[in-house]
Amino acid sequence: MTTTAPNPVLRIAPATPAQAAVHFRASLRLHADVSDVATALAAGGDPGFVVLDSRSTESWDQGHIPGAVHLPTALIPERAEDVLDTSVPVVTYCWGPGCNGATRAALALAELGYQVKEMLGGFEYWVREGFAYETWQGPERRAADPLTAPVAGACGC
Repeated sequence: MTTTAPNPVLRIAPATPAQAAVHFRASLRLHADVSDVATALAAGGDPGFVVLDSRSTESWDQGHIPGAVHLPTALIPERAEDVLDTSVPVVTYCWGPGCNGATRAALALAELGYQVKEMLGGFEYWVREGFAYETWQGPERRAADPLTAPVAGACGC
């Protein structure tokens, strides 16, 4: 009798539904979606969190989310308490999915006692989804990429 090895997807069995629920609930406690952040900021008033851009000054000048606080990751330990309130959750971002700067910034902030989430997709997906941003020259906005924002900035999730 010949047995066939499981395909690569099922080589390791999926988690139980209970294990998956614990994992995904924890993930949502640590991550925010670009569209959700944009929606909360566009609603006006206090969104209940502050957005932190952890990139370099050169990157910040090229473009950043309006209203974001600029604090490069390397400066967080010495400057966070000067610009952030520990009672207000922080949403970090960097360039995009290929960059772990927002993760490192979130870790540094968590170690200092801040509640923190990482914005998935970073600045790249903010721009790709067609949301307005600011540069050293002023406000800008690009058309939404239909692969990331098929319906006016919403992922349809």
